[in-house]
Amino acid sequence: MNKVQATIITIGDELLIGQVIDTNSAFIAQELNKIGIQVLQRIAIADDEQAIFKTLNNAFNDSEIILLTGGLGPTADDITKPTLCKYFGGEMIVHQPTLDFVQYLFENVFKKPMIERNTKQAEVPSSCQVIMNEKGTAPAMLFEKNNKICIAMPGVPFEMKWIIREKVIPLLQEKFITGFIEHKTLLTAGIGESFLAEHIIDWEKNLPANLKLAYLPKFGMIRLRLSGYGNNKEELHNSIQTEFEKLKHLVKKYLVVDEDVPIELAIAQLLQKHSKTLVLAESCTGGLIASAFTNHAGASNIFNGGVVCYSNFSKNKILQVPNEILNTVGAVSKETVELLAANVLQLLNSDYAIAVSGIMGPDGGTQEKPVGFVWIAVANKKEIRAKSFQFRYDRERNMQHTMVTALNMLRELIVSDCEK
Repeated sequence: MNKVQATIITIGDELLIGQVIDTNSAFIAQELNKIGIQVLQRIAIADDEQAIFKTLNNAFNDSEIILLTGGLGPTADDITKPTLCKYFGGEMIVHQPTLDFVQYLFENVFKKPMIERNTKQAEVPSSCQVIMNEKGTAPAMLFEKNNKICIAMPGVPFEMKWIIREKVIPLLQEKFITGFIEHKTLLTAGIGESFLAEHIIDWEKNLPANLKLAYLPKFGMIRLRLSGYGNNKEELHNSIQTEFEKLKHLVKKYLVVDEDVPIELAIAQLLQKHSKTLVLAESCTGGLIASAFTNHAGASNIFNGGVVCYSNFSKNKILQVPNEILNTVGAVSKETVELLAANVLQLLNSDYAIAVSGIMGPDGGTQEKPVGFVWIAVANKKEIRAKSFQFRYDRERNMQHTMVTALNMLRELIVSDCEK
Protein backbone atom coordinates (compact mmCIF):
# COMPACT_ATOMS: atom_id res chain seq x y z
CA MET A 1 0.00 0.00 0.00
CA ASN A 2 0.99 3.67 -0.30
CA LYS A 3 2.24 4.24 3.21
CA VAL A 4 3.01 7.89 3.95
CA GLN A 5 4.57 8.57 7.34
CA ALA A 6 4.75 11.74 9.38
CA THR A 7 6.79 13.04 12.30
CA ILE A 8 5.20 15.58 14.64
CA ILE A 9 7.59 17.91 16.49
CA THR A 10 6.47 20.23 19.29
CA ILE A 11 8.92 22.88 20.43
CA GLY A 12 8.96 24.53 23.84
CA ASP A 13 10.75 24.29 27.18
CA GLU A 14 7.34 24.57 28.87
CA LEU A 15 6.38 21.21 27.35
CA LEU A 16 9.48 19.47 28.65
CA ILE A 17 9.08 20.65 32.25
CA GLY A 18 5.39 19.77 32.32
CA GLN A 19 4.19 23.36 32.70
CA VAL A 20 2.06 22.99 29.58
CA ILE A 21 0.47 19.73 28.42
CA ASP A 22 1.05 18.96 24.74
CA THR A 23 -2.39 18.63 23.18
CA ASN A 24 -1.26 19.86 19.76
CA SER A 25 0.44 16.65 18.67
CA ALA A 26 -2.58 14.56 19.68
CA PHE A 27 -4.88 16.71 17.55
CA ILE A 28 -2.52 16.66 14.57
CA ALA A 29 -2.16 12.88 14.79
CA GLN A 30 -5.94 12.43 14.77
CA GLU A 31 -6.35 14.64 11.70
CA LEU A 32 -3.55 12.87 9.82
CA ASN A 33 -5.04 9.50 10.66
CA LYS A 34 -8.32 10.53 9.03
CA ILE A 35 -6.63 10.96 5.64
CA GLY A 36 -4.52 7.81 5.81
CA ILE A 37 -1.20 9.29 6.93
CA GLN A 38 0.56 7.21 9.57
CA VAL A 39 2.24 9.05 12.44
CA LEU A 40 5.63 7.46 12.96
CA GLN A 41 6.68 9.51 15.98
CA ARG A 42 5.75 12.48 18.15
CA ILE A 43 8.69 14.39 19.63
CA ALA A 44 8.84 17.28 22.09
CA ILE A 45 12.08 19.28 22.14
CA ALA A 46 13.54 22.37 23.78
CA ASP A 47 13.77 25.88 22.35
CA ASP A 48 17.31 25.10 21.26
CA GLU A 49 18.90 25.47 17.83
CA GLN A 50 21.01 22.32 18.12
CA ALA A 51 18.02 20.26 19.24
CA ILE A 52 15.92 21.52 16.32
CA PHE A 53 18.69 20.77 13.78
CA LYS A 54 19.27 17.25 15.13
CA THR A 55 15.56 16.43 15.30
CA LEU A 56 14.89 17.69 11.78
CA ASN A 57 17.80 15.65 10.37
CA ASN A 58 16.44 12.48 11.95
CA ALA A 59 12.88 13.26 10.93
CA PHE A 60 13.81 13.77 7.28
CA ASN A 61 15.50 10.36 7.30
CA ASP A 62 12.37 8.68 8.68
CA SER A 63 9.32 10.52 7.31
CA GLU A 64 7.86 12.11 4.21
CA ILE A 65 6.05 14.76 6.25
CA ILE A 66 7.26 16.78 9.24
CA LEU A 67 4.75 18.93 11.10
CA LEU A 68 6.18 21.29 13.66
CA THR A 69 4.49 23.61 16.18
CA GLY A 70 5.78 26.26 18.55
CA GLY A 71 8.40 28.96 18.77
CA LEU A 72 7.00 31.31 16.09
CA GLY A 73 6.07 34.20 18.40
CA PRO A 74 7.62 37.70 18.59
CA THR A 75 9.64 37.27 21.79
CA ALA A 76 13.33 36.48 22.25
CA ASP A 77 12.71 32.87 23.29
CA ASP A 78 10.87 32.12 20.04
CA ILE A 79 13.82 30.86 17.99
CA THR A 80 12.12 28.44 15.60
CA LYS A 81 11.83 30.81 12.64
CA PRO A 82 15.48 31.97 12.48
CA THR A 83 16.61 28.40 13.14
CA LEU A 84 14.56 27.12 10.21
CA CYS A 85 16.08 29.85 8.08
CA LYS A 86 19.55 28.57 8.95
CA TYR A 87 18.52 24.96 8.37
CA PHE A 88 16.82 25.40 4.98
CA GLY A 89 18.90 28.33 3.75
CA GLY A 90 18.00 31.78 2.47
CA GLU A 91 17.49 34.97 4.43
CA MET A 92 14.79 36.54 6.53
CA ILE A 93 12.45 38.70 4.43
CA VAL A 94 9.21 40.57 5.05
CA HIS A 95 6.13 38.80 3.68
CA GLN A 96 3.97 41.74 2.70
CA PRO A 97 0.54 39.99 2.81
CA THR A 98 1.28 38.87 6.37
CA LEU A 99 2.41 42.36 7.37
CA ASP A 100 -0.76 43.84 5.90
CA PHE A 101 -2.85 41.33 7.83
CA VAL A 102 -1.02 41.98 11.12
CA GLN A 103 -1.55 45.73 10.65
CA TYR A 104 -5.23 45.10 9.98
CA LEU A 105 -5.55 43.06 13.18
CA PHE A 106 -3.94 45.74 15.35
CA GLU A 107 -5.93 48.57 13.82
CA ASN A 108 -9.36 46.92 13.59
CA VAL A 109 -9.43 43.98 16.02
CA PHE A 110 -6.94 44.56 18.83
CA LYS A 111 -7.39 48.38 18.72
CA LYS A 112 -3.77 48.82 19.76
CA PRO A 113 -0.74 50.44 18.12
CA MET A 114 1.80 48.13 16.50
CA ILE A 115 5.36 48.07 17.75
CA GLU A 116 8.46 46.86 15.91
CA ARG A 117 8.31 43.51 17.68
CA ASN A 118 4.89 42.88 16.13
CA THR A 119 6.17 43.58 12.62
CA LYS A 120 8.69 40.76 13.17
CA GLN A 121 5.75 38.36 12.80
CA ALA A 122 5.74 39.14 9.08
CA GLU A 123 9.38 38.12 8.65
CA VAL A 124 9.86 34.66 7.14
CA PRO A 125 12.74 32.68 5.59
CA SER A 126 13.01 33.31 1.85
CA SER A 127 13.23 29.53 1.38
CA CYS A 128 9.66 28.91 2.56
CA GLN A 129 6.20 29.01 1.08
CA VAL A 130 4.01 31.09 3.41
CA ILE A 131 0.71 29.64 4.59
CA MET A 132 -1.50 32.49 5.80
CA ASN A 133 -2.83 32.27 9.34
CA GLU A 134 -6.22 33.98 9.45
CA LYS A 135 -6.60 33.31 13.19
CA GLY A 136 -3.41 34.99 14.41
CA THR A 137 -0.32 37.02 13.61
CA ALA A 138 2.24 34.24 13.02
CA PRO A 139 2.01 32.59 9.59
CA ALA A 140 2.75 28.94 8.94
CA MET A 141 5.64 28.07 6.65
CA LEU A 142 6.21 25.19 4.24
CA PHE A 143 9.71 23.98 3.35
CA GLU A 144 10.69 21.27 0.87
CA LYS A 145 13.72 19.00 0.94
CA ASN A 146 14.35 15.88 -1.16
CA ASN A 147 10.67 15.68 -2.16
CA LYS A 148 9.69 15.73 1.51
CA ILE A 149 7.99 18.61 3.28
CA CYS A 150 8.20 20.35 6.63
CA ILE A 151 5.41 22.65 7.77
CA ALA A 152 6.01 24.90 10.77
CA MET A 153 2.92 26.23 12.55
CA PRO A 154 2.28 28.45 15.57
CA GLY A 155 1.82 26.63 18.86
CA VAL A 156 -1.38 28.45 19.92
CA PRO A 157 -3.89 25.57 19.77
CA PHE A 158 -6.86 27.30 18.16
CA GLU A 159 -4.61 28.85 15.49
CA MET A 160 -2.85 25.56 14.80
CA LYS A 161 -6.16 23.67 14.55
CA TRP A 162 -7.53 26.10 11.98
CA ILE A 163 -4.34 25.91 9.91
CA ILE A 164 -4.35 22.10 10.02
CA ARG A 165 -7.98 21.75 8.99
CA GLU A 166 -8.22 24.54 6.44
CA LYS A 167 -4.73 24.62 4.94
CA VAL A 168 -2.47 21.69 5.79
CA ILE A 169 -4.83 18.74 5.34
CA PRO A 170 -6.00 19.85 1.85
CA LEU A 171 -2.37 20.50 0.89
CA LEU A 172 -1.25 17.04 2.01
CA GLN A 173 -4.15 15.37 0.22
CA GLU A 174 -3.14 17.14 -2.97
CA LYS A 175 0.56 16.34 -2.67
CA PHE A 176 0.53 12.75 -1.39
CA ILE A 177 -1.29 9.64 -2.56
CA THR A 178 -2.12 7.82 0.64
CA GLY A 179 -3.82 4.60 1.53
CA PHE A 180 -6.70 4.22 3.96
CA ILE A 181 -6.66 3.69 7.71
CA GLU A 182 -9.55 2.33 9.74
CA HIS A 183 -9.90 1.56 13.44
CA LYS A 184 -12.46 -0.44 15.42
CA THR A 185 -12.34 -0.39 19.21
CA LEU A 186 -14.08 -2.31 21.96
CA LEU A 187 -13.89 -2.09 25.75
CA THR A 188 -13.49 -5.03 28.13
CA ALA A 189 -13.55 -5.31 31.92
CA GLY A 190 -13.11 -8.09 34.44
CA ILE A 191 -10.02 -9.71 32.93
CA GLY A 192 -6.31 -8.86 33.11
CA GLU A 193 -4.27 -7.91 30.05
CA SER A 194 -2.09 -11.03 30.00
CA PHE A 195 -5.10 -13.34 30.45
CA LEU A 196 -6.99 -11.52 27.72
CA ALA A 197 -4.01 -11.81 25.36
CA GLU A 198 -3.79 -15.54 26.04
CA HIS A 199 -7.54 -15.90 25.50
CA ILE A 200 -7.38 -14.47 21.97
CA ILE A 201 -3.87 -15.58 20.99
CA ASP A 202 -4.89 -17.90 18.15
CA TRP A 203 -7.15 -15.29 16.56
CA GLU A 204 -4.48 -12.61 16.85
CA LYS A 205 -1.81 -14.84 15.27
CA ASN A 206 -4.02 -15.37 12.22
CA LEU A 207 -4.83 -11.73 11.55
CA PRO A 208 -4.20 -10.54 7.98
CA ALA A 209 -0.84 -8.82 7.59
CA ASN A 210 -2.38 -5.36 7.19
CA LEU A 211 -4.36 -5.59 10.45
CA LYS A 212 -2.90 -4.96 13.88
CA LEU A 213 -4.31 -5.25 17.41
CA ALA A 214 -3.38 -2.85 20.22
CA TYR A 215 -4.02 -3.38 23.96
CA LEU A 216 -4.85 -0.18 25.85
CA PRO A 217 -5.29 -0.92 29.58
CA LYS A 218 -6.58 1.69 32.04
CA PHE A 219 -8.02 1.40 35.55
CA GLY A 220 -9.04 -2.23 35.38
CA MET A 221 -10.38 -2.03 31.83
CA ILE A 222 -8.75 -2.87 28.51
CA ARG A 223 -9.56 -1.29 25.19
CA LEU A 224 -8.77 -3.45 22.18
CA ARG A 225 -8.17 -1.39 19.05
CA LEU A 226 -8.06 -3.19 15.73
CA SER A 227 -6.35 -1.07 13.08
CA GLY A 228 -6.10 -1.68 9.37
CA TYR A 229 -4.18 -0.17 6.46
CA GLY A 230 -4.91 -0.65 2.78
CA ASN A 231 -5.29 0.91 -0.66
CA ASN A 232 -8.88 -0.25 -1.23
CA LYS A 233 -11.26 1.38 1.23
CA GLU A 234 -14.12 -1.11 0.79
CA GLU A 235 -11.90 -4.18 1.03
CA LEU A 236 -10.22 -2.77 4.14
CA HIS A 237 -13.57 -2.04 5.78
CA ASN A 238 -14.92 -5.52 5.06
CA SER A 239 -11.75 -7.19 6.33
CA ILE A 240 -11.60 -5.23 9.57
CA GLN A 241 -15.32 -5.68 10.19
CA THR A 242 -15.05 -9.45 9.73
CA GLU A 243 -12.17 -9.75 12.19
CA PHE A 244 -13.83 -7.35 14.65
CA GLU A 245 -16.93 -9.56 14.78
CA LYS A 246 -14.72 -12.57 15.54
CA LEU A 247 -13.01 -10.61 18.32
CA LYS A 248 -16.34 -9.55 19.83
CA HIS A 249 -17.44 -13.18 19.95
CA LEU A 250 -14.21 -14.27 21.62
CA VAL A 251 -14.41 -11.62 24.39
CA LYS A 252 -18.19 -11.71 24.78
CA LYS A 253 -17.96 -12.60 28.47
CA TYR A 254 -15.90 -9.47 29.21
CA LEU A 255 -17.31 -7.09 26.60
CA VAL A 256 -18.54 -3.74 27.93
CA VAL A 257 -19.19 -1.95 24.65
CA ASP A 258 -18.13 -2.40 21.02
CA GLU A 259 -17.24 1.23 20.37
CA ASP A 260 -14.62 3.65 21.62
CA VAL A 261 -16.53 5.32 24.48
CA PRO A 262 -15.86 5.44 28.25
CA ILE A 263 -17.62 2.93 30.46
CA GLU A 264 -19.96 5.49 32.06
CA LEU A 265 -21.25 6.55 28.65
CA ALA A 266 -21.74 2.91 27.64
CA ILE A 267 -23.81 2.39 30.80
CA ALA A 268 -25.77 5.59 30.22
CA GLN A 269 -26.62 4.32 26.74
CA LEU A 270 -27.67 0.97 28.20
CA LEU A 271 -29.93 2.67 30.76
CA GLN A 272 -31.38 4.91 28.06
CA LYS A 273 -32.07 1.90 25.86
CA HIS A 274 -34.18 0.30 28.58
CA SER A 275 -35.70 3.55 29.92
CA LYS A 276 -34.12 3.03 33.34
CA THR A 277 -32.65 5.45 35.88
CA LEU A 278 -29.70 5.37 38.27
CA VAL A 279 -28.89 6.82 41.69
CA LEU A 280 -25.67 6.80 43.71
CA ALA A 281 -24.55 6.61 47.33
CA GLU A 282 -20.87 7.56 47.27
CA SER A 283 -18.63 7.52 50.30
CA CYS A 284 -14.99 6.89 49.33
CA THR A 285 -15.36 8.22 45.76
CA GLY A 286 -16.76 11.54 46.96
CA GLY A 287 -18.93 12.25 43.91
CA LEU A 288 -16.48 10.95 41.31
CA ILE A 289 -19.03 8.56 39.79
CA ALA A 290 -21.70 11.26 39.63
CA SER A 291 -19.22 13.60 37.94
CA ALA A 292 -18.37 10.95 35.34
CA PHE A 293 -22.02 10.69 34.30
CA THR A 294 -22.78 14.41 34.35
CA ASN A 295 -19.76 15.17 32.17
CA HIS A 296 -21.85 13.82 29.28
CA ALA A 297 -24.77 15.67 27.73
CA GLY A 298 -28.16 14.07 28.34
CA ALA A 299 -27.21 12.58 31.72
CA SER A 300 -30.47 13.85 33.24
CA ASN A 301 -32.34 11.26 31.18
CA ILE A 302 -30.85 8.43 33.20
CA PHE A 303 -29.29 9.94 36.34
CA ASN A 304 -31.67 10.97 39.10
CA GLY A 305 -28.97 12.10 41.52
CA GLY A 306 -26.86 10.89 44.38
CA VAL A 307 -25.76 11.32 47.95
CA VAL A 308 -22.13 11.90 48.92
CA CYS A 309 -22.36 10.24 52.34
CA TYR A 310 -18.71 10.65 53.24
CA SER A 311 -19.07 10.66 57.03
CA ASN A 312 -20.81 8.20 59.30
CA PHE A 313 -23.08 11.08 60.32
CA SER A 314 -24.39 11.51 56.77
CA LYS A 315 -24.72 7.76 56.28
CA ASN A 316 -26.93 7.66 59.35
CA LYS A 317 -28.90 10.88 58.98
CA ILE A 318 -29.52 10.89 55.22
CA LEU A 319 -29.52 7.23 54.26
CA GLN A 320 -30.62 5.70 57.57
CA VAL A 321 -27.72 3.34 58.19
CA PRO A 322 -28.12 2.50 61.94
CA ASN A 323 -25.34 3.66 64.23
CA GLU A 324 -25.26 0.14 65.64
CA ILE A 325 -24.01 -1.16 62.27
CA LEU A 326 -21.57 1.70 61.80
CA ASN A 327 -20.14 1.19 65.30
CA THR A 328 -19.80 -2.59 65.00
CA VAL A 329 -19.02 -3.83 61.48
CA GLY A 330 -18.14 -0.30 60.34
CA ALA A 331 -18.73 1.97 57.36
CA VAL A 332 -16.63 -0.22 55.08
CA SER A 333 -18.74 -3.34 55.26
CA LYS A 334 -21.22 -5.45 53.34
CA GLU A 335 -24.04 -4.47 55.67
CA THR A 336 -23.40 -0.75 55.20
CA VAL A 337 -23.17 -0.69 51.40
CA GLU A 338 -26.24 -2.89 51.06
CA LEU A 339 -28.25 -0.47 53.20
CA LEU A 340 -26.83 2.53 51.35
CA ALA A 341 -27.85 1.04 48.00
CA ALA A 342 -31.31 -0.02 49.13
CA ASN A 343 -32.09 3.25 50.89
CA VAL A 344 -30.84 5.62 48.19
CA LEU A 345 -32.81 3.58 45.65
CA GLN A 346 -35.97 4.19 47.68
CA LEU A 347 -35.15 7.78 48.60
CA LEU A 348 -34.67 8.89 44.99
CA ASN A 349 -37.15 6.45 43.44
CA SER A 350 -34.95 4.92 40.76
CA ASP A 351 -34.42 1.61 38.99
CA TYR A 352 -30.76 1.02 39.87
CA ALA A 353 -28.33 2.11 42.55
CA ILE A 354 -24.60 1.98 43.25
CA ALA A 355 -23.13 2.30 46.74
CA VAL A 356 -19.41 2.43 47.55
CA SER A 357 -17.47 2.65 50.81
CA GLY A 358 -13.77 2.10 51.26
CA ILE A 359 -10.35 3.27 52.43
CA MET A 360 -8.59 5.16 49.66
CA GLY A 361 -5.39 6.09 51.50
CA PRO A 362 -2.69 7.03 51.98
CA ASP A 363 -3.62 6.43 55.62
CA GLY A 364 -6.67 5.18 57.52
CA GLY A 365 -6.10 1.48 56.90
CA THR A 366 -5.98 -1.28 59.49
CA GLN A 367 -4.77 -4.87 59.43
CA GLU A 368 -8.30 -6.10 58.77
CA LYS A 369 -9.17 -3.30 56.34
CA PRO A 370 -5.96 -2.02 54.71
CA VAL A 371 -5.67 0.92 52.34
CA GLY A 372 -7.44 0.08 49.09
CA PHE A 373 -10.09 -2.12 50.74
CA VAL A 374 -13.54 -1.37 49.30
CA TRP A 375 -17.09 -2.66 49.51
CA ILE A 376 -19.33 -2.07 46.49
CA ALA A 377 -23.05 -2.78 46.16
CA VAL A 378 -25.33 -2.51 43.14
CA ALA A 379 -29.06 -2.91 43.40
CA ASN A 380 -32.38 -2.88 41.67
CA LYS A 381 -35.80 -3.16 43.32
CA LYS A 382 -35.53 -6.96 43.52
CA GLU A 383 -31.87 -7.68 44.18
CA ILE A 384 -28.71 -6.37 45.85
CA ARG A 385 -25.25 -7.58 44.85
CA ALA A 386 -22.35 -6.71 47.15
CA LYS A 387 -18.69 -7.57 46.87
CA SER A 388 -15.41 -6.53 48.48
CA PHE A 389 -12.20 -5.63 46.64
CA GLN A 390 -8.60 -4.96 47.61
CA PHE A 391 -6.94 -2.38 45.41
CA ARG A 392 -3.26 -1.64 45.87
CA TYR A 393 -2.62 1.78 44.42
CA ASP A 394 -2.40 5.42 45.49
CA ARG A 395 -5.48 7.41 46.46
CA GLU A 396 -6.38 8.65 42.99
CA ARG A 397 -6.00 5.26 41.31
CA ASN A 398 -7.88 3.50 44.12
CA MET A 399 -10.78 5.89 43.55
CA GLN A 400 -10.70 5.35 39.79
CA HIS A 401 -10.56 1.57 40.16
CA THR A 402 -13.48 1.71 42.61
CA MET A 403 -15.54 3.70 40.14
CA VAL A 404 -14.77 1.43 37.18
CA THR A 405 -15.41 -1.74 39.18
CA ALA A 406 -18.71 -0.40 40.48
CA LEU A 407 -19.81 0.59 36.98
CA ASN A 408 -18.97 -2.83 35.60
CA MET A 409 -20.91 -4.51 38.42
CA LEU A 410 -23.88 -2.28 37.52
CA ARG A 411 -23.53 -3.17 33.85
CA GLU A 412 -23.63 -6.89 34.66
CA LEU A 413 -26.78 -6.37 36.75
CA ILE A 414 -28.53 -4.37 34.02
CA VAL A 415 -27.65 -6.96 31.37
CA SER A 416 -28.88 -9.86 33.50
CA ASP A 417 -32.02 -7.93 34.41
CA CYS A 418 -32.99 -6.45 31.04
CA GLU A 419 -31.30 -8.55 28.35
CA LYS A 420 -32.03 -12.13 29.38
